[in-house]
Amino acid sequence: MRFVLTTALCAATSLSSAQTPKSEEQIGALVQAHKGDFDYLLGDWEFTGTRKMPSGDQKFRGVWSAVRLADGQVLDEYRVVGDAGETWYVTTTLRNYNAFADCWELVGASPGQGLQDFGTAQREGAEVRIEQRFGVASGKPHTWRIRYHGIQADRFSWTADRSTDGGVTFVKDYQQIEARRTGPARTMDALAPASRASTRRP
Repeated sequence: MRFVLTTALCAATSLSSAQTPKSEEQIGALVQAHKGDFDYLLGDWEFTGTRKMPSGDQKFRGVWSAVRLADGQVLDEYRVVGDAGETWYVTTTLRNYNAFADCWELVGASPGQGLQDFGTAQREGAEVRIEQRFGVASGKPHTWRIRYHGIQADRFSWTADRSTDGGVTFVKDYQQIEARRTGPARTMDALAPASRASTRRP
């Protein structure tokens, strides 16, 4: 229930943000307060996971890397691999904090599936909680409620409930992941730095 209230509050705040504008000072303070919410994810990881299937639990493994962009957004790539190192599944996610709605917004980009897998996230104490839809472009969307927990410098746990009926019912603990760090946090320099701008006047 707390998870539902959190995501509903984020959505309601987003809808009402145009009616209750924030000052530049308020926006700046919120950005500073939340800029580190996904710091724990930065760097390189290996993970093992379990997914509930009709035939029984399905185990999988993969690699995950996240980098902070020059202006604070977080870009990550999540890849499930086979025993020979072949890719079974890969998705890229861009995470950007929305100070007007006071929550993070996410968009997933799986190959050939456009930019419709949208979600929102908020940090609650020692956990980060996300609600996101996947498979939207296929016409068969499914909603995931994801919880990052047990977050430490070198590991974290990831648990997701899944709904295929628009959020009416969820399969609890549908997928679980245990991640272990393999590389340090990284940041990316600006692709178009201001120093490249010409100082000549027209």
